[in-house]
Amino acid sequence: MTSDDNSPAPLRNAFPPIADYGFLSDCENTCLVSAAGAVEWLCIPRPDSPSVFGAILDRGAGHFRLAPYGVSVPSARRYLPGSLILETTWQTHTGWLIVREALVMGPWHDLEARSRTHRRTPMDWDAEHILLRTVRCVSGTVELTMTCQPAFDYHRVRAAWEYSGPAYGEATARAVTDADAHPALRLTTSLRLGLEGNTARARTRLSEGETAFVALSWSKHPQPRTFDEAAKKMWTTSECWRQWINIGDFPDHPWRSYLQRSALTLKGLTYSPTGALLAASTTSLPETPQGERNWDYRYAWVRDSTFALWGLYTLGLDREADDFFAFMADVSGANNGERHPLQVMYGVGGERSLPESELHHLSGYDDARPVRIGNGAFDQVQHDIWGTMLDSVYLHTKSRDQVPDNLWPVLKEQVEEAVKHWRQPDRGIWEVRGEPQHFTSSKIMCWVALDRGAKLAGRQGEKSYAQQWSAIAEEIKDDILTHGVDSRGVLTQRYGDDALDASLLLAVLTRFLPPDDPRIRATVLAIADELTEEGLVLRYRTDETDDGLSGEEGTFTICSFWLVSALVEIGELHRARHLCERLLSFASPLHLYAEEIEPRTGRHLGNFPQAFTHLALINAVVHVIRAEENCSADAAGMFQPAHGPV
Repeated sequence: MTSDDNSPAPLRNAFPPIADYGFLSDCENTCLVSAAGAVEWLCIPRPDSPSVFGAILDRGAGHFRLAPYGVSVPSARRYLPGSLILETTWQTHTGWLIVREALVMGPWHDLEARSRTHRRTPMDWDAEHILLRTVRCVSGTVELTMTCQPAFDYHRVRAAWEYSGPAYGEATARAVTDADAHPALRLTTSLRLGLEGNTARARTRLSEGETAFVALSWSKHPQPRTFDEAAKKMWTTSECWRQWINIGDFPDHPWRSYLQRSALTLKGLTYSPTGALLAASTTSLPETPQGERNWDYRYAWVRDSTFALWGLYTLGLDREADDFFAFMADVSGANNGERHPLQVMYGVGGERSLPESELHHLSGYDDARPVRIGNGAFDQVQHDIWGTMLDSVYLHTKSRDQVPDNLWPVLKEQVEEAVKHWRQPDRGIWEVRGEPQHFTSSKIMCWVALDRGAKLAGRQGEKSYAQQWSAIAEEIKDDILTHGVDSRGVLTQRYGDDALDASLLLAVLTRFLPPDDPRIRATVLAIADELTEEGLVLRYRTDETDDGLSGEEGTFTICSFWLVSALVEIGELHRARHLCERLLSFASPLHLYAEEIEPRTGRHLGNFPQAFTHLALINAVVHVIRAEENCSADAAGMFQPAHGPV
């Protein structure tokens, strides 16, 4: 941390609850905005780049606030329907303000020369790399203040502002050391800026009907010069999101808004230049208050991404699958004639090495240390990734004629990897940092790899592979049912042990066993009754699992949504609906979710917003809705959005 007198002045308020942040995206960058009107997390030029605003991890690590003077609690916040445009309404003693903010999207820009960053098929829309904020006074008179204090490279490099226009409405912030190694920030506004070292400030009084705008840019694209231009960019951005969400198939149901917000969040976590999909927008938001379970989730996990595609597919939004499969072909080397083994995760640009380090100069969110960047699990052995990849491709081939030619050799290799390694221990779906174990869920996902591989081979006309892989799938299933089931008929976390694990709920969701199999019912009910706190599901009991870490953790929200789906599968619809209603009640005010929920308080824990949670919400909610539509039929609990009868 810099000790210079010009270091950013820390925000005075305590860390906001994680659930109070709003999420913005242009499908290339993401940012988080506190309820107090401060952008507290923005990494550029990529979502896994160093932060320029990092107050969410240290109150002095940079922020960008726009709000009425002397007020920190807004009257209302919402997203404009069908969009990722955040609207905040403020009331003071003298008047009312409405602030709208977005990461701007506009028509495709690179018309005369190809983009140097985009590898996927160009869309109609493209990120403009502008954080735009517009203000309108709708009643009375309100004093508006703005403070922009960037802190480059996770608050390791100080920023300095200078005017860049003839008047007071334009300024540029650059790093004071090695400026070329860090992005420059251009601030354009209808306000009059004052520059004080690392801080740009503005303060003005707006009367009813008056407007203002602030635009922060880090690219060559033109910024708005007037409020009308800013309003037009805001409208164009909202139209982009609305056109995308209109493609989906959303049920006419009171839970529709949760489905749409989750779909928009998953789309916002995509990185359009490559087709990668982020696990979350943030790093090091703690899974345990003031604890050490703090990880960097700004990368593309194969597992998380393929599960997310499952959720989008359920809603009829399957175009993202094409880009992600092309991304997987890139990272596997299939597109350039090379071959690389499948990893657990990748950088959003396809980077294979993601070394983990700690930022000791940052306090961490609410003093949760350490703050980590990079993720040491990138080179772990996790056997479930082959199954998740094959399952996703199999799912999406239902709406396509065949597997892309460049992807089929990659998929065959993944099946062969599962054949080669399924008998060996691994670190499992939860990426434990203890010793490798024979995790039952990993074996199940190896079965999925062989089962889906056999079905895909049949569609590809490769009958010998189909027969061979189908036989091995049966061998894996027999092994699991021999060694991974306890005396009660319950699937266990690992071979030779009676511990429970929520990942075993995937046994029914992936059709490892049918919903009416007594071992499935016993497993689902055991998890529901014995692996929960206040009715919400834990991943596992930390005192029963060597995960290499100390401390407790909250309940894992994806696991609770998995339980909803599994309860529907076994015919426990009333119990499933009750749990689903309870989980939806824990949503943030903006219908967003972190990774975990503290069951006694409803507090959100972990990185935010979390793709895992939102994808599981989609599947669980659709499960319940469809089952209720068919509740008069005997098969009420048999609906499964992705894996119906073949």
